[in-house]
Amino acid sequence: MYDIDTLHDILRPLLPGLMGVRLTAVSPERVEAEMLVRPDLCTTGGILHGGSVMAFADTLGAVGTFVNLSAGQLTTTTDSSTKFIAAAAVNTTVRAECVALHRGRTTQVWQTSIYNEQARLCAVVTQTQLVMAAR
Repeated sequence: MYDIDTLHDILRPLLPGLMGVRLTAVSPERVEAEMLVRPDLCTTGGILHGGSVMAFADTLGAVGTFVNLSAGQLTTTTDSSTKFIAAAAVNTTVRAECVALHRGRTTQVWQTSIYNEQARLCAVVTQTQLVMAAR
């Protein structure tokens, strides 16, 4: 099992690091994180861009799968579905909870709920991760 500091070191030079994703809890069944809604992650209306929402959620499902992998395995997202419900304003922090719905031998399914600072549900993202052997 990876600790949060090691996972941050892995994510730092990648898109999640550039976005400012901060993991707050990680287990084989659940990943929690937060992210500041910076202006560069927003639409012109000053709300979190849908692509930023999806990238945030995709990161958490991938991290959840990653911590479940055996040596010599990798993962990639094969499917993702997003339902947008409410907005998150610039200069606020969003919080996410990602839970495993299925952790199989070849696929894992994760569902991420993203909340704004008012604790309103902003989006629900369900994704499937393929588990495969490294080349």
